[in-house]
Amino acid sequence: MIAMLLDPLANAMSCIKNAESTGKPSCVVKPASKLIGAVLRVMEEAGYVRDFEFIDDGKSGIFLVGLNGRINRCGVIKPRYPVKKDEFEKYEKRFLPARGVGILIVTTPQGVISHHESKKRGIGGSLLAYVY
Repeated sequence: MIAMLLDPLANAMSCIKNAESTGKPSCVVKPASKLIGAVLRVMEEAGYVRDFEFIDDGKSGIFLVGLNGRINRCGVIKPRYPVKKDEFEKYEKRFLPARGVGILIVTTPQGVISHHESKKRGIGGSLLAYVY
């Protein structure tokens, strides 16, 4: 039986979470996509993953993600709630364990960024994922 892939981002986040919880130094995320790459970039900037590398396998490609043991939990947010620039507080309470702990990853007209960056720039968007 072949498992059907419905949400590649959710699959990538669960792969990272499972590898992190078992203490592995890296994990392979496939298939690769621009959205997953953008989310990994935000996680790298926030210090949750060490590095990531795109490897072309002739199909959709894979990401080799280096882990540094900082992720306690990560996942996607479904449905992808639209958030105005001053509404992040409500979702921080819902998805993050405490004030100042973790990040929400948001897709905005200016690209995929963390909710801290989104507040700083004064723009809203749609929630994609959370990491802490």
